[in-house]
Amino acid sequence: MKLLVTGGGGMLGRAVVERASRLGHDVHAATRAELDITDAGAAHRVLHEICPAAVVHCAAYTDVDGAETHWSLAEAVNGRGAGNVATAAQEVGARIVHVSTDYVFDGSKREPWVESDPVAPLGVYGETKLAGEQLVAAANPAHVIVRTAWLFGTGGRNFVDTMLALGAERDEVSVVTDQVGCPTWTGHLAGALVELAERPQETGIHHIAGAGQCSWNELALEIFERAGIECRVLPATSDQFVRPARRPAYSVLGSERRDPVVLPPWQRGLAEYLATRVAV
Repeated sequence: MKLLVTGGGGMLGRAVVERASRLGHDVHAATRAELDITDAGAAHRVLHEICPAAVVHCAAYTDVDGAETHWSLAEAVNGRGAGNVATAAQEVGARIVHVSTDYVFDGSKREPWVESDPVAPLGVYGETKLAGEQLVAAANPAHVIVRTAWLFGTGGRNFVDTMLALGAERDEVSVVTDQVGCPTWTGHLAGALVELAERPQETGIHHIAGAGQCSWNELALEIFERAGIECRVLPATSDQFVRPARRPAYSVLGSERRDPVVLPPWQRGLAEYLATRVAV
């Protein structure tokens, strides 16, 4: 299958390209320099040149705090940009697998969020990602929207790498206990995205993240234990780390689908990611 991956130079995009190539697909990775998704004409031109059977749309503005002061850029990329790609994909008869986020929810539940739950983003990042979902769905009937969470992997800024760096420098770190979610390794998520691109019958919203749940504090503890780093992890609350964007307190993703795509436990994703870091 001919597959176009937007954001092909990013953390998730690289993993998708690697996975799809390993499976024998004809993969075209479009970096930001090769495809400015905020330009509808550029999206039209690239999609018509490549004519893929499916698009995995990984390109995004992911700076959650930065989005609060750069609203127009976040909206141009996450909102209208996603719509541009979906529209161009529809023009060439391609389905689109669009990557969204747990941040479309307000975190007020205390049980996993399912696909039909009401959305209520707390910040600009979530608002613009939700706008992207809506524009993708309106532009291309052959769409899959994948909400995922707490990504970590090779080739991009992520919490795991941040903790490893801090653990090497400090004797202790303070990490919040009052934000709970689903850590997700890009290596696992990439396989699910390619699988959905291969299924022409699949449409609608899917929640796909590392199985299980934990707080950022618990994730930090697991990182140090598995990496063999002696660094104490102190409990903290979100109020102690005031940031421009509010985060949902509970953004664990579940699914109400009859046959959901299920990823391995987040602990396994962490172990596999750490193994790849050692190998490199």
